[in-house]
Amino acid sequence: MTFVVCVTQCVMNPAWRQQGRGRAQVRGQSTGDPSVARPPAAVRLEVRVSTLSKFDEIRKADQASAQRLAAEKHSSSSSEDDDEDECEGKRGKILQSALCPYTSHTGDADAGLLEQTTSFIKHEVCQSGGVTCLICIASVRKVSQVWSCVGCYCIFHITCVQKWAEDSVFLVSSVTDEDFGKKDHPWPCPKCRYEYSREKTPSRYYCYCGKEAEPAPDPWLLPHSCGQVCEREFKPSCGHHCLLLCHPGPCPPCPKMVSVSCLCGKSSRVPRRCSAKSWSCRQICGRTLPCRIHSCADMCHAGECSACPQVSLQACACGRQQEEQPCANLEWHCDQVCGRPLSCGNHTCERVCHSGVCGQCPRAGNRSCFCGKTKSVLPCTVDVPTCGDTCGKKLDCGLHTCSMRCHKGACETCRQEVEKTCRCGRYSKNVPCHKEYLCDSKCNKTRTCGRHQCKRKCCPGNCPPCDMKCARMLGCRNHKCPSVCHQGSCYPCPVMVEVHCDCGSTSITVPCGRERSTKPPRCKELCRKLPSCHHSSLEQHRCHVGSCPACKQRCGHLLKGCNHLCPAPCHDQVLVKSSEQVMLAGPWEQQSAPAFIRTALPCPPCLVPIPTSCLGEHEVSPVPCHSCGPFSCSRPCGRILTCGNHSCCLECHRVTAAPHSDKIKAGKECVKCEEGCSKPRPAGCIHLCALPCHHDKCPTCTQMIRQRCHCKISNLYIECLKFTSADDEGKELLSSCQNQCPKQLSCGHRCKLLCHSGECEQICSQKVKLRCSCKRIKKEFPCSQVRLEDRLLACDETCRELQNKHAESRAAEEKAVLEGELRKQQAELEAFEKRQKGRRKKSRKVTEVESEEGVWLKYKHCLLVPVCGLLLAVAAFYLLQLTVQ
Repeated sequence: MTFVVCVTQCVMNPAWRQQGRGRAQVRGQSTGDPSVARPPAAVRLEVRVSTLSKFDEIRKADQASAQRLAAEKHSSSSSEDDDEDECEGKRGKILQSALCPYTSHTGDADAGLLEQTTSFIKHEVCQSGGVTCLICIASVRKVSQVWSCVGCYCIFHITCVQKWAEDSVFLVSSVTDEDFGKKDHPWPCPKCRYEYSREKTPSRYYCYCGKEAEPAPDPWLLPHSCGQVCEREFKPSCGHHCLLLCHPGPCPPCPKMVSVSCLCGKSSRVPRRCSAKSWSCRQICGRTLPCRIHSCADMCHAGECSACPQVSLQACACGRQQEEQPCANLEWHCDQVCGRPLSCGNHTCERVCHSGVCGQCPRAGNRSCFCGKTKSVLPCTVDVPTCGDTCGKKLDCGLHTCSMRCHKGACETCRQEVEKTCRCGRYSKNVPCHKEYLCDSKCNKTRTCGRHQCKRKCCPGNCPPCDMKCARMLGCRNHKCPSVCHQGSCYPCPVMVEVHCDCGSTSITVPCGRERSTKPPRCKELCRKLPSCHHSSLEQHRCHVGSCPACKQRCGHLLKGCNHLCPAPCHDQVLVKSSEQVMLAGPWEQQSAPAFIRTALPCPPCLVPIPTSCLGEHEVSPVPCHSCGPFSCSRPCGRILTCGNHSCCLECHRVTAAPHSDKIKAGKECVKCEEGCSKPRPAGCIHLCALPCHHDKCPTCTQMIRQRCHCKISNLYIECLKFTSADDEGKELLSSCQNQCPKQLSCGHRCKLLCHSGECEQICSQKVKLRCSCKRIKKEFPCSQVRLEDRLLACDETCRELQNKHAESRAAEEKAVLEGELRKQQAELEAFEKRQKGRRKKSRKVTEVESEEGVWLKYKHCLLVPVCGLLLAVAAFYLLQLTVQ
């Protein structure tokens, strides 16, 4: 509903945008803005009551619409078409109500201009895909940047128009300008050829009225509209401006009221629409015509009166003849020569019928000879003689003069031979002066079209424009360019094509080339196609494109094997997948999509339910008519067998019972009992009864039970009766193999008990050996005592003395090693000093200077003693720790 807001808000009061009406006030009330005054309670109650009454009215209108749609005889082919028709009807009503003031007071408004404005708003802009750019033959979307021509109001993409203008100016300047690109040439509109200057090439996207650049899309406004008042000047100009909101197409006729008189000015002034202010009072004009005899008999009209239609007897200009001539012709001439004697008295006037004086004799006065060199005064009756001199007039060639004597009449053609160069300038030749010399060479230059060669003989270089037809395929792909061969892009195809609906009752006009992609118009007529099924008529539906929808009527054919009618929907034309497979010529071909064909399917089986009893007479169920007959209910038979313990397990089947017998007992068709005894066994016995199914008690079990002992090593064989009848202690004794338990305790020794159940006792009596920390003393203790107590065996005084002796010997060895290392370092230092003294030069004067002793040599004994003591203390402490552990 884009144009709903545009049209309803624009007609006579566009000032609502400045008065603050609309969504702003509602938003302030709903959000609780303190700056907005709240209405009193009485007003709010009144508004609520009016709202409820409006709600009831809308609800009743909806119910009436639903009833009307339910009572309608025919339905549309799709719900989407109904919605679109309803939407289109609403648009038409709103547009009609908006433009009604333009024609409500007078009926003689410019209907054509108003209809064109309506068409632009309703059909071309509001409908999806209604506008086509004639340059690129593509639809103009609502969010595209566009430009509209001021002459034909046709809408184009702005990028297409910019390229069109640039190409047009370039082609014209390249053909006509010697100084290429220095002149400004106009460019034409692609549709109406309205010319624009180069400065008017669109560079920005503006709305229709030109007030706003780059208008943002708004769903509540027309596409490409700014939403402001148009205010464009009406055409033809009347001094008023358009009152509609920014809109496409021409402005409607001026709706202003003015006081004007009729065309002839006799009637008094009456109020009229400005667009229809020229009106006729329907009275006789009565003004005197130019003939000054009759008066104008036409009705009140504008401008000058028409020519007098009356006929009167009038004399010609010379007065010799009189004829009936139209009164509008004030003077007419006959075909006779005047013939009146001139003033010389020797000749007569040779002019055709004229008025006034004939004039003097043309042979009177001074006359010159034929070549014009001598003049003489002779009577008009004597001809002027030739002078005998050479003529000397310039011949037609403009280069030579006539060599004949003074003669009467025109000079002959120039026959002198001159050397002439051909037009193209390639060759020269001696030819008569009056002849033009043209060579036979053909011009190979390309004409202005850029496609064809000149091929003119002896062309001087200014090749004429190409006179062949362009014949290039236009963008519509249906017609060829009818213009003369030219450069650049061809003009869009001017042909408009009608796209009809399927029945041909409704049509729309689209530019040529768009008919293949344009959806046919929606038609409100009923579909007239004949049914393709066996029914006499189809369900009524709207005219549509393509095949009719599937018939939903009942089939009604008589089914085979019964007297029922087929209740399924019509299946004469069902779309099924084709089973034919097309062989491919090679691996380069791709498998095509599966084809679907319409074919008639057979009627489905009869599904009318018929009550039928099953074979075993368990139930009576409804069975479809096509499978009516004895059937199995799939339940077990359930009759008691001769054993009396089991029933027949076969699926429901026919049973031939003996006469006067119960229906619960099995018959000869039932299965015979082959089961074993299923009576319960004694507690603990896992063996089955060896007898077949029977009535008496089962015998005692004589089977042997094989089971493993408690330690899971040996297999024991025990009588089933003896084992099941024993108590818990007896079962424990029967399950033991009487061997030593093979399980290991947590300490790692083997259990000493006989084969038993459960966990082993963790008190181990095995003897284990222990040593003291220095490994000198060794004793035996029980395994359980060792695990419970720590440090059962400690070192004595002898062990401690041995540890102290060992530590002292280790410290003495380390001290000896440290002293040997120090002596070795002192020897190396003394050897190094001797080598340094021997390298000095003998020639140098030896100066005995007492050298001071270094820090190391001075304090080395003081430093070495504490360091060695510290190392010995650390070594002794380490050895003591080892002995204690």
